[in-house]
Amino acid sequence: MIKILANDGLSNSGCDLLKGAGFHLDNICIPQDNLIAEINKQKYDVLLVRSATYVTRELIDSCPSLKIIGRVGSSMENIAVAYAIEKGIKVISTPKDTAPSVAELVFAHIFSLSRNLFDSNRKMPKSDNFKQLKDSYCDGIEIVGKTIGIIGFGRIGQEVAKRALGLGMNVLASDPYVTEANIHMDIQGTKGITVTVLTVPRDQVIRESNYITLHLPIPDDHDPVLTKKEFDMMKEGVIIINASKGALIDEGDLIDALDSGKVNRAGIDVFCNEPNPRKDLVTHEKVSVTPHVGAATHEAQERISITLADEIIKFFK
Repeated sequence: MIKILANDGLSNSGCDLLKGAGFHLDNICIPQDNLIAEINKQKYDVLLVRSATYVTRELIDSCPSLKIIGRVGSSMENIAVAYAIEKGIKVISTPKDTAPSVAELVFAHIFSLSRNLFDSNRKMPKSDNFKQLKDSYCDGIEIVGKTIGIIGFGRIGQEVAKRALGLGMNVLASDPYVTEANIHMDIQGTKGITVTVLTVPRDQVIRESNYITLHLPIPDDHDPVLTKKEFDMMKEGVIIINASKGALIDEGDLIDALDSGKVNRAGIDVFCNEPNPRKDLVTHEKVSVTPHVGAATHEAQERISITLADEIIKFFK
């Protein structure tokens, strides 16, 4: 019998499919220090992980029973992917299944930052001065007609563009591997419309955007994409969103740009030092924060679990 360990959890739909196919599934969490021993003890054929579990070269070398490693999500930074493939192990991820949820979180931050919701929710429960709060939040921003810059124009970036276009925003996108994308929007009562977005150089996105959101992998040189140099190029009062990778932004430079007013506000879902992000960032009065929950919707988790289950069943059947 094929044995599967879903070490960081798997939604019910995927579990039901795998069990229905006759596989043995353990949907449990084994601590990293005990993981190699438990995989070898149970002789698991498949290991499914989220971001909490690290699939290292040592684990791959030490667990010869593994035939599939699956990422319940899209980011593969906690998995030695190339090494696993070299060793003949199939590696599965589900990037398309998380894209809509991440894109919606981007706009949750955009609306929150544009209308001071993040700050109001912090201060209003603690304040008795309603008028003072009302006066302090009179600087809201409408997003219609504003330009959103999308750095990284793959699946998630294009989902962001779809929502931005629907809200009446102008879209600037950059991506070294994408020259254009056809963004199809389903609109109730119509057959939908398709908008072609041509990408532009990254510097243009940085210089001309009112909002900038990041959706790309960490560069090969591991240098941040946004540093003081890029912040200095931006429009005064730009709003920054990062729901991709914490290391894409130099967090110290971002704080300096927020303090100077160059960056008006920032929405951050990912951090350099997770799960212990720097306190001066998460407590900054101009920052809206969430704890890496871009893909944390019921719908995304169901899609992910079904995709993984289908791939596993197809591999073994």
